[in-house]
Amino acid sequence: MNQHPFFSDRRVVILLASFCCLLWGSSYPAIKNGYAMFGIAASDIPSKMVFAGYRFAFAGLLLLALVALTRRSALALNRRSLMSTCLLGLTQTTIHYVFFYIGLAYTTGVKSSVLNGTVSFFGVLLAHFIYRNDRLSVNKILGCLIGFAGVMAVNFGAGPLDFNFTLLGEGFVVIAAFILSASTIYGKRLSQNMDSVAMTGYQLGIGGALLLLGGYASGGALGAVSLKAFLLLAYLVLLSSLAIAFWAVLLKYNRVAMVSVFNFLVPIFGAVLSALFLGESVMELKNLIALVLVCAGIWLVNREKTMPVRQERPVAG
Repeated sequence: MNQHPFFSDRRVVILLASFCCLLWGSSYPAIKNGYAMFGIAASDIPSKMVFAGYRFAFAGLLLLALVALTRRSALALNRRSLMSTCLLGLTQTTIHYVFFYIGLAYTTGVKSSVLNGTVSFFGVLLAHFIYRNDRLSVNKILGCLIGFAGVMAVNFGAGPLDFNFTLLGEGFVVIAAFILSASTIYGKRLSQNMDSVAMTGYQLGIGGALLLLGGYASGGALGAVSLKAFLLLAYLVLLSSLAIAFWAVLLKYNRVAMVSVFNFLVPIFGAVLSALFLGESVMELKNLIALVLVCAGIWLVNREKTMPVRQERPVAG
């Protein structure tokens, strides 16, 4: 694994990873308001794909423009890199969001939020089987369990958590979480030989374009665009650019488990920011308990003895 004096510093990892999760958490109320502003019905999956397509396509273009202004040579791709980046965009952006939006339409928001927390589990587990120096430990297992308990705690009281499980609903949300975790690790491997920001820009642009094509082809459309709607979409573009680019850089220079566990913060930030911007109650004991559990889980996963720097290689060699 490549080391970086700044991005490999544990304090920087904690601050940047938390910042990324804060941005992703803010997308929950922003997207909900966006659907209302663009006139997208709750069950209108094609229009949601169009909305997401514009968000990610423009985010990708923004990052590529930044790379072009600062280090143009990083934009060059050979045939192998182009094919790999297209695969990353197809999986991490297009397929992931198709499964997530369909699953969300067939299950409750409470269950979706809880099940989406499995992203952190999958990230830590997959890293155990792929990288020699990212094995499971007692701290990692306990950290994941405690962090997931925090994700569940923040949802207590929002609605009943029954045991009904359907493929199109809960099943698709879990599949989306697995696809995101697997594609994120694949992106980490690509970033070892590519500029992280350029790679992120290409995959977002490609994935967003595919979402647009699929959304429009299946009958999706956006309503009239007001100034507020445009500004909200611009904010989503900016947060996607920053969060996904920073996340890719952190994964490039650090172990997967060390970074992935911070995903548990997303629903916590989402709940707090939704309360602030959507008028919901936030001063509840469950939110404080959830925050404590999530922070404890992150601390446990990162409470590793200092290991000598060595090359991170897949288990298969």
